[in-house]
Amino acid sequence: MEYRQLGRTGWQVSSISFGAWAIGADWGAVSDEDAMKTLHHALDLGINFFDTADVYGDGRSERLIARLRQERPSEKFYVATKAGRRLNPHTSEGYNRENLTAFVERSLKNLQTESLDLLQLHCPPTAVYYLPAVFDVLDGLVAAGKLQHYGVSVEKIEEALKAIEYPQVKTVQIIFNIFRQRPATLFFREAKARQIGILARVPLCSGLLTGKFSAASSFGADDHRQYNRHGEAFDVGETFSGVPYSLGLEAVEQLRPLLPPKVSMAQFALRWILMHDAVSCAIPGAKNPTQVADNAAAADLPPLSEGTMQKLQEIYQEKIFAAVHHRW
Repeated sequence: MEYRQLGRTGWQVSSISFGAWAIGADWGAVSDEDAMKTLHHALDLGINFFDTADVYGDGRSERLIARLRQERPSEKFYVATKAGRRLNPHTSEGYNRENLTAFVERSLKNLQTESLDLLQLHCPPTAVYYLPAVFDVLDGLVAAGKLQHYGVSVEKIEEALKAIEYPQVKTVQIIFNIFRQRPATLFFREAKARQIGILARVPLCSGLLTGKFSAASSFGADDHRQYNRHGEAFDVGETFSGVPYSLGLEAVEQLRPLLPPKVSMAQFALRWILMHDAVSCAIPGAKNPTQVADNAAAADLPPLSEGTMQKLQEIYQEKIFAAVHHRW
């Protein structure tokens, strides 16, 4: 496993870390037993950073990670959670001291800890990034010892650029993968200049970049890849990165000839992300030990060639750019 600096937190985190949405909810059924086997195997493989949220299974994901801490008390690992999406309606006015404090207290209880390692605002409305009072609240929670660090999870480049103007924002979580390349330009440059940790989320394009799907693939009614394919429940960029499903399948077929021998499509996609040194870690999800092992192996692959990187850029420009680049 490779480890990278997470911005100004002082932490060295595994370059392939663990996104815990899938073990919480919205990706089909995962039993507690399978979830725990997967989490334990992640630790066994050297993964030391877990990303979750208070709304993943209404706290289930946080509680599973708390159980992991109980079962592996000698292991040092970091947990990032998120707050804000419990608001209904989800408006900027809801990001106030009372609500944020209540969300933090609930996550502290779920995670069975006295202080959160890292709290992230969970894709709030764009207006929140223009409200210094919100970040003052977070500063207060740090001063009170409820948080060690805080950052943001964003939908748009504009939001990321605004967020890092606040001096105590330590991390930005943003969608970044072969089919969502825009962050690698202006935002990565600005983030590096400010020593911001970058968490690359949706790194496998909701599984599209595993190469395992086809036009005949189906998803359960409780899977966001079914119920949010057109943005019915939340931002469509969270599902297949906003790439129309059929278009994504076509682009994946163009990627296949580029795979090195004995490298899975998922590993290839994750290794592409790690070619960008501004990225602290990618946070793919996993629902079983086999998936987490396949993901983790990407950290040990050799760099992709310059020719491969150029070809991937061409595929993005030709197939994907017009559908997503301007939107986020």
